[in-house]
Amino acid sequence: MVTDTSPLVVDAEIITRSLDDPEQFSALFDRYAATLYRYVSFRLGPELAEDLVGETFLIAFRRRHTYDISYRDARPWLLGIATKLVTGHRRSEVSRYRALERQSPAQPVEGPEEAIARDLTAQGSRTALLDALAGLSRGDRDVLLMVAWSDMTYDEAARALGIPVGTVKSRLNRARRKVRHALGGINPLEEHGHG
Repeated sequence: MVTDTSPLVVDAEIITRSLDDPEQFSALFDRYAATLYRYVSFRLGPELAEDLVGETFLIAFRRRHTYDISYRDARPWLLGIATKLVTGHRRSEVSRYRALERQSPAQPVEGPEEAIARDLTAQGSRTALLDALAGLSRGDRDVLLMVAWSDMTYDEAARALGIPVGTVKSRLNRARRKVRHALGGINPLEEHGHG
């Protein structure tokens, strides 16, 4: 059977179809592998990203029978799995931020955040941002990066991380406050209405 990758087919339907036809699950890989790669690559570097993205999809495939099909979009579920895998590499993540902090500001930062990093470099704030990210607790950093850089709503981040929406809001508020303080009042991570 041919895998239907049409954007009109919602993720929940793909997962349901994959229970009888496992090849259908590959449509989710086609849709979200690049997003997950950018997310993991930013957090841990490209060296680990490919393996962790593969592991994320393997775990998701094995757990697909537990997916709550009332959620049409599987992106929060997949990012939640990836975030749990990143957690196992927390030391690598903090080391990456510290290494990037020591690099010349002219060197690009991997991932979709390059424009933010360029703006920060121009403002002389890149080092302070990387230091602030490294100094955040794991939970605060997870929420900040999901909402600010993965464009997730509060509800999606809560579902991805398996925490209440109120916890997402308080962690995000605390993380933004710490980053803003580290940058001397500048907040490059725009506060969108993600409610």
